Amino acid sequence: MTRNGKLIGRLGFVVVAMFGFGYAMVPLYDLFCEITGVNGKTGVTTAAAAGEYGVDTGRWVTIEFTGSTAGGLAWDFKPTVTRMRVHPGEIAQTAFFARNTSSYPLVGRAIPSVSPGKAAAHFKKTECFCFTEQRLAAGEAKHMPVRFVVDTDLPAEVNTITLSYSFFNAEKYVNDERDGDPPGDKG
Repeated sequence: MTRNGKLIGRLGFVVVAMFGFGYAMVPLYDLFCEITGVNGKTGVTTAAAAGEYGVDTGRWVTIEFTGSTAGGLAWDFKPTVTRMRVHPGEIAQTAFFARNTSSYPLVGRAIPSVSPGKAAAHFKKTECFCFTEQRLAAGEAKHMPVRFVVDTDLPAEVNTITLSYSFFNAEKYVNDERDGDPPGDKG
């Protein structure tokens, strides 16, 4: 094999390896965040599994809630309560309110974040609007529940956890049901 042939073979291997590495980065990053609690990603559990934690009635944890929109999503979005106290192991529920302020249907997707980061691995949701895309018709409003549990292994120094959601525009608009072009759209 010539020198150029060997070089082309090595470069081809590097290209394939780089593609494979890039393709694997997202699931590897998600797994890393789930295991370590980095980047505030929350855990998911079933209601039955959440009931197995046992409730630590000797301890209170304050949960703070915030909400925002981004990516051109014309929604009002906010928590119905901004703060609550729970016992670790206790299944709790709250809700967030969303209203589509546009004249056309919109689909949004919520991305949760928990801080401090070391609390994220201990904050488990059993029900959440963030599990699926949310579709709101023009002017439609709804309350969206979140059911969660803070597991009893939460480090003792963590007394306050903030659950924050950012709602993003999952698609620019829904073509099949709009009753006119969104403002500024020429498409």
